[in-house]
Amino acid sequence: MSAASTAAVEAAFRRERAAVLATLIRQLGDFQLAEDAVQEAFAAAIVAWEREGVPSSPGAWIAVTARRRAIDRLRRDRTLADRIERLKVLAEREAATAEADGLEEEPSAVADDQLRLIFTCCHPALAMQARVALTLRTLGGLSTGEIARAFLISETTMAQRLVRAKRKIAAAHIPYRVPSDEELPDLLGGVLAVVYLIFNEGWFASAGDRLVRGELCAEAIRLGRLLGGLMPDDPEVAGLLALMLLHDSRREARVDGHGKLVLLDDQDRSLWDRGRIREGERLLEDAMRRRRPGRYQLQAAIAALHATAASPQDTDHAQIAALYGELARRAPSPVVEVNRAVALGRAEGAEAGLEVLEPLLRAGKLESYAPLHVAHADLLERTGEMARAARAYECAAACAENSVTRAELRRRAKALQ
Repeated sequence: MSAASTAAVEAAFRRERAAVLATLIRQLGDFQLAEDAVQEAFAAAIVAWEREGVPSSPGAWIAVTARRRAIDRLRRDRTLADRIERLKVLAEREAATAEADGLEEEPSAVADDQLRLIFTCCHPALAMQARVALTLRTLGGLSTGEIARAFLISETTMAQRLVRAKRKIAAAHIPYRVPSDEELPDLLGGVLAVVYLIFNEGWFASAGDRLVRGELCAEAIRLGRLLGGLMPDDPEVAGLLALMLLHDSRREARVDGHGKLVLLDDQDRSLWDRGRIREGERLLEDAMRRRRPGRYQLQAAIAALHATAASPQDTDHAQIAALYGELARRAPSPVVEVNRAVALGRAEGAEAGLEVLEPLLRAGKLESYAPLHVAHADLLERTGEMARAARAYECAAACAENSVTRAELRRRAKALQ
């Protein structure tokens, strides 16, 4: 296959897969059938686009091919004849829509198929982690390994969870439908977690040779804006969008011209996107005025303090440490404690940070979590314990599966040695 055709299929997979899959699941009402049909459509594209050239609308080609593959699969199962007819009707309706100015969609507050699928995957019958993992796998385009690293568990364990979630959907006959407006608030926590984890994987890729996966950051922000339009009065929705925008404002400064990681204190702040910072600040101010603080608003407030500081020395680390303390109270987790330790180390001295970090190191639960060892190394370096700091950087590098991050950590370890 030529390089141009390969690139076209890969680009279509990144851009179109989630939308095509979401629409097909809505039409079919069958998670596995839709997923198999979309996979077959991309396999067919590899052959067809090499022979016939890349179509003018790759997404439409994939959608039509996936629908045809689904019909073929249904025809092979005579017990599902009624669903064949349903799919044909839906396909005919969509074709008529394209020709005639569009038929009216079924009423729903959720206008985007991908957002619909996120809400339906986040069904209360599934455990919260299963909801998040299944949606990340289906719509976020993340691999099982990437999702496992986001949850700090093994890939095998995550694969088993995904299989169990799909089996439960089939056994319990969980419908793939748009939830009613009254149901939406109850499902929001899982949806926000999904969007945030998609952004996190884009912002700091857990593996591979790219530090930032911009397409995932953009998709998470797009979904965040859709949620904001759907639920404009929810402060946590605004807080999450603000958090993502404030982080994303620094995207262009995080890697230098040679592809090397540039840490926050060393970034060229003239490269930061001031428009995104202003939008993030405005969203956060609107959210905080509602006086219902939550985890995303607190994290956005921390991000805002970093984004608006004129220099590393001007950053209000004391306020950041206080915000992490409140976040630890509202949403306690070892990861929050790691970040609180770093903030305390900057605000009150490295010893204060190490005091928070030492119990986490002894517990061993985050032994394979690279940021824990990076925080340890940074605090040790500030106390002048260079040999121990170098070993901590080496531990972090051994845990890091992203090659850009691993290279920077090894460089720091070598510099201290």
